[in-house]
Amino acid sequence: MGRASEDLAADSRVAEPAEAISVEELQLATRNHGMPLEALRYDVTPVGLHYLLVHYDIPDVDPAAWSLRVEGLVEHERSFNLEAIRSRPMETLRVTIECAGNGRARLLPRPVSQPWLTEAVGTADWTGTPLRSLLGECGIRSGAVDLAFTGADHGIERGVEQDYARGMSVEDALDGDLLLAYAMNGQPLPPQHGAPVRLVAPGWYGMAHVKWLSRIVVLDRPFEGYQNATAYRFLEPTGESGDSDHDEADVPVTRIRPRALMRPPGFPDFMSRVRVVDVGGHLLRGRAWSGTAPVERVEVSVDSGMTWHAAELEPALSPWAWRAWTFTWTAAAPGETELCCRATDAAGSVQPWNQPWNRQGMANNMVQRIPVVVRTA
Repeated sequence: MGRASEDLAADSRVAEPAEAISVEELQLATRNHGMPLEALRYDVTPVGLHYLLVHYDIPDVDPAAWSLRVEGLVEHERSFNLEAIRSRPMETLRVTIECAGNGRARLLPRPVSQPWLTEAVGTADWTGTPLRSLLGECGIRSGAVDLAFTGADHGIERGVEQDYARGMSVEDALDGDLLLAYAMNGQPLPPQHGAPVRLVAPGWYGMAHVKWLSRIVVLDRPFEGYQNATAYRFLEPTGESGDSDHDEADVPVTRIRPRALMRPPGFPDFMSRVRVVDVGGHLLRGRAWSGTAPVERVEVSVDSGMTWHAAELEPALSPWAWRAWTFTWTAAAPGETELCCRATDAAGSVQPWNQPWNRQGMANNMVQRIPVVVRTA
């Protein structure tokens, strides 16, 4: 078997202790991009700054020929073209979406995949029609368990050829404010963000927000497609047998864990991104969010996590979007320090200082740490 064939069938892998980022990971990083942290200044992330992850290729979808098929355990199987979707009741939701792999590159050992640091996030105003009412017209039949959402992007992942597809329980889909979105920030949905129609699943990590949506199948059983059964799962050592390669807990990735991010103050060094600020007062700003329960507390440390201080939380602008926070910091003397922030949600979940490791590098919401050099003004 040649190297290319071996790569097609490769299982998830973690890097060796001294292994550098590979050409393949760099290739992923050039196709996908995070949100520059200075863009935390915006309540709504401009389209070009919103994080982007494309699993395979951006498909060539003709809006005039596109349709969404609803089938399976329904009273009426139907197809909806773009005009039919756009003519339905319209709703706009402000939603923060974060990639489930955000923070993966900060884990040790590093899971080999898209090398996200902390920037795989963005908040947009998504406009479309509620999924709930469309499914109601099709009539979900008794015994329905899961919905399978399939997109038009096609490729191979760990040897499995597939259209990207992700499942969700009927209960979660009907209880949530899921949206069939065709506009982003008041403009037609761009190709890279799923045009002509994508799913927006508020509170869920990005893998659930299926782009280039083409089919919804109502199932009488749990969806067992690759993106549910193999990808996007917490594979964590249990320690029961002492063999971390084979002794793993297997838990699905679902809703977003709490996270706070800070707009880095001052200005950066080009290569290291270490920040430079002057002695004196600085208003630190950031955003915080959680997909499980509302954020109710943000704390800031100006001494590498030794002590924590409550930040001022601004009013929530949407139940599904990040909240702004501020904290006044007085840099009293020249020297080096590290700024940190962490969020707590109403369910009592707190960002951890150190993240429990998992093989796929999922949902790493450990505390943000920003190195800062304070200089004499």
